[in-house]
Amino acid sequence: AKMAAGSGPAARELFAEGLLQFLRPAVRQLDRHVHSVRESQVELREHIDSLATELCRINEDQKVALDLDPYVKKLLNARRRVVLVNNILQNAQERLRRLNHSVAKETMRRRAMLEAGGY
Repeated sequence: AKMAAGSGPAARELFAEGLLQFLRPAVRQLDRHVHSVRESQVELREHIDSLATELCRINEDQKVALDLDPYVKKLLNARRRVVLVNNILQNAQERLRRLNHSVAKETMRRRAMLEAGGY
């Protein structure tokens, strides 16, 4: 039985190559965005730490009894959530890096096969 035009190993290889070329920029862009968000998360965590320290200092310096402890606790809770999100982003970025590496490796393998006349 004759295969229809546009099918077969060469067509599949061409499709796979195109798909890899399509995925690579998207993976790289996503990796850059995750990196930017992680940097913002670190900056936010530093600001939260600074604000919590300042609130504690203000609370200690006040002559009038102001209970800022609930606010400090809220800040520390927010900081904990920021750290949690940062860890999730770090894991996602690592998976993206592995995916990008796999895409690059597969692209090189397929290109070498095509150049060697494998298909």
